[in-house]
Amino acid sequence: MYAAHKAAEGMTSIYRQIGTGCERLLRQILCDQLRLSTETASWSYTIPTSDGKTRKLTLDGRILLAEIKDKAIRQRVHKWMRSIADASGIVPSVFKSLVGTVFEVRQGYKSKDSKRQNADIANATTAIKNAYLPCAVILSSQIDGDLLLRYRAKGWTVLTGIVGLNDPLRSTYDFMSQVIEYDLAGFFQRNHKLFRAEIDNVLQTLLAPESP
Repeated sequence: MYAAHKAAEGMTSIYRQIGTGCERLLRQILCDQLRLSTETASWSYTIPTSDGKTRKLTLDGRILLAEIKDKAIRQRVHKWMRSIADASGIVPSVFKSLVGTVFEVRQGYKSKDSKRQNADIANATTAIKNAYLPCAVILSSQIDGDLLLRYRAKGWTVLTGIVGLNDPLRSTYDFMSQVIEYDLAGFFQRNHKLFRAEIDNVLQTLLAPESP
């Protein structure tokens, strides 16, 4: 029972660390493929707290169009943003004000946590106020259908981890390959044995009984 309890806590930590790894991976790909600095590929904002202080909130990645030096790359990203705007019903005058896109990255999202949902919706609202298109990047297909509809209704562009759609407006992997020009699906395929071995090793350690 102790081992099971320890493993349950460890699984939560593993899932959290996988999410953190996904965030860092996407941000590094943006830096490498779009030739952005680490600072440019990051975005945060502050909000006031009830005690009179401020709290810093950080999203997982950013594309700032003006910082993309290569004209062809900049036009490709801008074209994708325009297609997203058209599909989402964003009026032309609002689209013209957008300076880039900010990203929230998740390995999957099956949670019904209303606090988390409200925080994400607040992030989208703040992004739009700062002239960014908010985009949620889900690396797997694990997202609740009702949640998907709610996020899109509240301003999020949501890309899910479905391979083979040939649709960069809906698929994370099509967006990465066609817009960012990086084969993210291939990256995971090439390295899946390493990832699985690392996670299996951690799980074996968590499930092992304590030494007397």
